Amino acid sequence: MIRRTEQRYAIRRVLEHTVRPLTPQEVLEKAKATVPGLGIATVYRNLKVLHQDGILSTVEVPGAPARYEMANRGHRHHFQCESCNRVFDMPKSSFTPSALVPENFKVRDHQVLFYGFCPECSH
Repeated sequence: MIRRTEQRYAIRRVLEHTVRPLTPQEVLEKAKATVPGLGIATVYRNLKVLHQDGILSTVEVPGAPARYEMANRGHRHHFQCESCNRVFDMPKSSFTPSALVPENFKVRDHQVLFYGFCPECSH
């Protein structure tokens, strides 16, 4: 059981009430509304603890900092906007990697990341 601190609680609440994966910087900006003195080192430290405890999952984006989201949302595919760099959850899909993998290979995990422009940046 991890210790509950004001900072950790604020960080967790931000991620519970966000519909897309966030960078540590985005978490900091949103959590500062609750904990004004919060710093980026504290955010990173708490994201690590919450991830290690299985509360958060990471979304890896090539060449960019990891994003974080609640682990209880299950496996998701993601979309990265090439203009604003935000990452969005894609609706559940029927995509199965095993159909693409050669015979006798066993898939342990996979990640799908689409690139393009979000509705806000498409205008």
